[in-house]
Amino acid sequence: MSEPVVLHGLDVVRAAVGTALGPTDWVEITEDHLVAWERACPGASHGWLLLSLTNLLLPQMVRVEDVSAGLNIGTGAVELATEDVSAGTTVRAVGLIEAAEEVRGGAVQTQIRIHVEDASGTTLVAVESLSRWLP
Repeated sequence: MSEPVVLHGLDVVRAAVGTALGPTDWVEITEDHLVAWERACPGASHGWLLLSLTNLLLPQMVRVEDVSAGLNIGTGAVELATEDVSAGTTVRAVGLIEAAEEVRGGAVQTQIRIHVEDASGTTLVAVESLSRWLP
């Protein structure tokens, strides 16, 4: 795994557009993960399980310091895999800081495109992760 990119302050966050992130550590999808997912979300695609992992993986790719707070705002576009994953599948994430825009109160909102990929490099989930960084 590469170390997370560390951004010090909002000026650096604004200037980071175009910065590649990752890859993260590999995460193995276990039978326990799949059983728990299927109990909690009957009939829901495993793509949603992989999407939920992005909140675990994003801090492995980027860390913002010298701000008062960072907030998960949600997502923009999401592309889910059409096929379910099986136990033993390993996944990791790579990302790209696509945008950093000023918002009310001097905060900066970032859009980070995250791809969750398997060991063959196939993207299983792609998401635009939206975060807000407060001065």
